Amino acid sequence: MMTILIILAVLLAILTIGQLLRVFEASSKLNGGTSLLPTVAENKYQGRSMFIFMLGFFAFFIWCMVEYGPYLLPEAASEHGVLLDRLLNFNFAIITLVFVITHAILFYFAMKYAYHPERKAYYFTHSNKLELLWTIVPAIFLAVIIVYGLSAWISITDDAPEGSLTIELYPKQFDWTARYSGEDAQLGASNYNMISGTNPLGLITDGSLDQMMSELEAEIAEIKVDLESAPVDGMKQEDLTETLGKRERQLNRVRGFRSFEAANRASGNDDILVKTEFYIPVGREIDFKFRSRDVIHSAYFPHFRAQMNCVPGMVTQFHFKPTITTAQMKAKTQNDDFDYLVLCNKICGAAHYNMSIVIKVVEEDEYNAWIAEQKTFSETISPADESEETASIVSEDAISMIEE
Repeated sequence: MMTILIILAVLLAILTIGQLLRVFEASSKLNGGTSLLPTVAENKYQGRSMFIFMLGFFAFFIWCMVEYGPYLLPEAASEHGVLLDRLLNFNFAIITLVFVITHAILFYFAMKYAYHPERKAYYFTHSNKLELLWTIVPAIFLAVIIVYGLSAWISITDDAPEGSLTIELYPKQFDWTARYSGEDAQLGASNYNMISGTNPLGLITDGSLDQMMSELEAEIAEIKVDLESAPVDGMKQEDLTETLGKRERQLNRVRGFRSFEAANRASGNDDILVKTEFYIPVGREIDFKFRSRDVIHSAYFPHFRAQMNCVPGMVTQFHFKPTITTAQMKAKTQNDDFDYLVLCNKICGAAHYNMSIVIKVVEEDEYNAWIAEQKTFSETISPADESEETASIVSEDAISMIEE
């Protein structure tokens, strides 16, 4: 690479010196009263030089594609990724074809029709045939690209096929939580009013409702005691009154979740929540659901050629089928430290650069063994009489999202 930079610097220096000499020559002619119009020989020289430059530029372009093309994207590790790579290559082929043809004509014309004092340019005003040609042909190519791209997009954003593994990815500044549907193959109901230190996704189950109501009732009672001893008309009393109102409104909302059907409240009990890394089986369709806790994030799967915005207050989705295990990709890349990653592709805050979670793509048997070792949500939720400190943290974390 350093050699290339040196060669380019030398060529640039030569061109600069050449231009300076031409300026000096023009200045000398101006002072001597001679004409500054280029001669026929000079025009031919410039035209040939432009054509030679075109050939050199195309050669450099081909070399760059051969040398650095393999580094453009990592190998696709999903069926959808292969389709998307074909779409990308199709677009590149069209762009390259148009680029080469137009520039070849441009530089050839510069050489072929260099200025000559005995030649007069043909005055061409209008042509309906040409207008139709350069309107219809690009329109056809654009239509093909749009239809091709739209079909690729729909193939992963429509409903996942039956038997797909459902996983929810839930980001917040600045980490990810993955949630697996349990044996019922359904993700449990959730709501941000239920978010707590032991319930980061706000799942609604009988156990989580009991815990949240117990915590809120205890905190409300504590705030009322503090209010009795707070200075009248003081800042602390205003803050406590405001906080009390928020807690009471949250408690009413949480009580309202009791009206959910028993089946809906029970579906979250067997959900599995994991952080840091999560496993998916190779060769099986994975149906991803996305929510966000705070700001807009973007779940980016580089090797699987998939990306989806995670928006607060709504659920987005896509699905794909992984085709290469983590172990196989380690062998392909000859990198024992390789891991598939989910990255955040939105600048979501100060620690955005560090927001990632590892995906382990494994064989079905290994996945089944791993998922069997994970605890369900009902097994991980803390009892209702947890410490006051945790309860306070829970309330502050959830309430900050309620009144905004």
